[in-house]
Amino acid sequence: MTTCLFPILAMGAPIGDQAPEWAKMMNSMLFPVLIFVVFYFMLIRPQQKKQKETQKMLESLRSGDEIVTSGGILGTVTNVKEKTVIVRISDNVKVEMLRSAIQTVTQRSNKGE
Repeated sequence: MTTCLFPILAMGAPIGDQAPEWAKMMNSMLFPVLIFVVFYFMLIRPQQKKQKETQKMLESLRSGDEIVTSGGILGTVTNVKEKTVIVRISDNVKVEMLRSAIQTVTQRSNKGE
C-alpha cells in the first residue's frame, strides 16, 4: 500500500502507526516551516524593505533639504559630509549630526535638478 505525501499534508489528519516514517516526519516539520514563511512575509521582508528605503534616503541627502531628526528637531541641511551633516536649526545656529540621526526628509531642495 503506497501513501502519497500530498493527501496526508492537505488533509491534516493525524497520522497513525500505519503511515511510513517519512510521512510522520514531514507532518511534524510542516507546521514550523509554515510559521517561518508567515513570519518572513509579515515581519522580516517588510523590515528589510523599510531599512533599504531609509538607507537610500540618507544617501540622497543634499544641501537645502528640510529634515526631522529622531529627537524631533526640525532643520535644514547646509552641508553634507561622508558620515555627518551640518543642519541649521535656527538663525546663526548650526549643528553637526550623524546621518543616522535623521528620521525623515520633509521637503527636498530644488538644487541640482
